[in-house]
Amino acid sequence: MKPFLYLDNAATTQMDPEVFESMKPYFMEYYGNPSSIYQVAQECRRAIEDARQEVAAVIGARPEEIYFTSGGSESDNWAIQAAAQANRKKGKHIITSKIEHHAVLHTCAYLETQGYEVTYLDVDEYGIVDLAQLRESIRPDTVLISVMAANNEIGSIQPIAEIGKIAREYGVLFHTDAVQAYGHIPLDVEAMQIDLLSASAHKIHGPKGVGMLYIRKGVKLMPLMHGGAQERRKRAGTHNVPGIVGFGAAARRAQAGMQEAMERQSRLRDYVIGRIETEIPFAILNGHRTKRLPNNAHICFRFIEGESMLILLDEAGICASSGSACTSGSLDPSHVLLAIGRPHEIAHGSLRLTLSDAVTKEDLDGAVEALKGIVARLRDMSPLYEDYLKKQQEDAYVQ
Repeated sequence: MKPFLYLDNAATTQMDPEVFESMKPYFMEYYGNPSSIYQVAQECRRAIEDARQEVAAVIGARPEEIYFTSGGSESDNWAIQAAAQANRKKGKHIITSKIEHHAVLHTCAYLETQGYEVTYLDVDEYGIVDLAQLRESIRPDTVLISVMAANNEIGSIQPIAEIGKIAREYGVLFHTDAVQAYGHIPLDVEAMQIDLLSASAHKIHGPKGVGMLYIRKGVKLMPLMHGGAQERRKRAGTHNVPGIVGFGAAARRAQAGMQEAMERQSRLRDYVIGRIETEIPFAILNGHRTKRLPNNAHICFRFIEGESMLILLDEAGICASSGSACTSGSLDPSHVLLAIGRPHEIAHGSLRLTLSDAVTKEDLDGAVEALKGIVARLRDMSPLYEDYLKKQQEDAYVQ
């Protein structure tokens, strides 16, 4: 495979070598089923509990409040469906936002077919929810508020502590999809009054196929998956021991290096945004300029089509995306960009660059130079851009 520059770390991350090494013994040497009683199985059980402590420590949770799953989507589904079911005697009203990941939006849509009512909060031009609208939307029959910690496309960080305070004030459960935020920015489930939190290992240089759901002690949820007695009878299925061990190692790595990574990636993020805005005409930053994930730069380019841009970037050896990897096959514009007020023709020209510790300033300089040529090339072929230039000339002539 030819060398490439990977700038799509919001989609997934390269596994850290130390994480990989921590997992290897649990494929071939310690391969017992942790539900069994013999020694090799109990070694697997101990490794799972060690990982549970490491995953919990990142968010200030107790180990016994962490339940391992197959990933963020399962955790979101479990949190929302189980919270709705557990509180159906109180009511059938749920509050979420218009820019959630589809694992949340589609779960809420499913519950609407089951007689639940969902309020979808608006967001401002930066993708941040209106706390006044949230408060006004709470009703006596509201059973759950689900608002993501940080958006997976535009990177905007929500006022999670304030949302948690409002939810606790009204006695409503609060779930946050923290898949993009976990291990990247500080989160404290006690201080932020979070009842349920979803996260995934592969967003923090861990393995794919393993995630977790934090369930605050005292919150009663039914299992989403039924079968055995694993995960204290809340999540059936044989444990993915290597994956869980890898999650623990990745969580430990993320917590130890979080502050340094935030500072470094924020500088590089602002640098690449600044170069693009200065050197490429008609580039529009999406999301909040400062209240955003340290590694996220999301830009719309007028007069071009995003898919063509991604193809040409790929030919130049640069991996990027236009938004969520879960909807990359869709021809529809991003629901997130539409929610923040971008018109369809601009939303179609979006680009998401997400960094990791492996990305350097020199890498970003090369990416910007390639991007400048690609955008210019696509605009030369764009009838929209041609019409714009003609109109500019006509207006200048009239003046």
